[in-house]
Amino acid sequence: MSAKTADRIALSVIIAVAGIIMLVLAALLGYLLYRGLSHVSWHFLTSVPQPFRKGGGIGPQLFNSLFLLVLTMIITIPLGIGAGIYMSEYAKPNRLTNFIRLVVEVLSSFPSIVVGLFGLLVFVNLFHLKYSLAAGALALTVFNLPLMVRVTEQALRSVPQSQKEAGLALGLSRWKTIRSIMLPMAFPAIMTGTILAAGRVFGEAAALLFTAGMTTPRLDFTDWNPFHSTSPLNPFRPAETLAVHIWKINAEGRAPDAPEIAAGASAVLIIIVLLFNFGARALGRAIYRKFTATK
Repeated sequence: MSAKTADRIALSVIIAVAGIIMLVLAALLGYLLYRGLSHVSWHFLTSVPQPFRKGGGIGPQLFNSLFLLVLTMIITIPLGIGAGIYMSEYAKPNRLTNFIRLVVEVLSSFPSIVVGLFGLLVFVNLFHLKYSLAAGALALTVFNLPLMVRVTEQALRSVPQSQKEAGLALGLSRWKTIRSIMLPMAFPAIMTGTILAAGRVFGEAAALLFTAGMTTPRLDFTDWNPFHSTSPLNPFRPAETLAVHIWKINAEGRAPDAPEIAAGASAVLIIIVLLFNFGARALGRAIYRKFTATK
């Protein structure tokens, strides 16, 4: 067999495998969207769930997911970018930094249920946060931090060395060079990684079962004081997210239309995650084109 024939066979096998994967993914997404989109309406997106009657919605759960996303990223972004900058520009190659990278890799492969149990022991019980949005946000920070660290470190390492040397040659300090030259050049990749990390928050359920809880108190959406127990902006209240709500409906739903509610909520969740992923890539390309055009 000639080398050209072997290359063609290998290419055909790779294309076939990729096509099968795409077909399976398209069939799965199409089936879930076909089942769920017919049950999605404005009333469904804004009304409260009904445990025992038909016609419930996902309004509080959808808001909890968005609010939890904001809280998680407020904690994750500074820590992840700061750690990535340290690992890329300040940490010297030695056993300690190799150990830190190993820990980051291990954390990124942890099952979310283990992160949830860690959050239950540390944030819920040890720090006495109880089942709350704050405990859930901290647990998801542990879950997303390795991704942010790796994305930031790789983005900074991809900046041409000549750019860094030019900044230092002009008399800029190391931090000034990082802040004024390297971070702007690495910003598209960091932004893409940030949005992808944010998309993971919406689909997470196992870690939140043990930290944010499976219930949501009755919320007063006219009260935006975060210190009131009924305020939707109170970070120390329990909060059932959309992914947890889907699991709960399928596990113990007693409403007559529980399958329809679960299907509609699943369709909404899939659309949000797809928007985050496609939005991340589109935004990253747009920022990169804008940066290269002004360079």
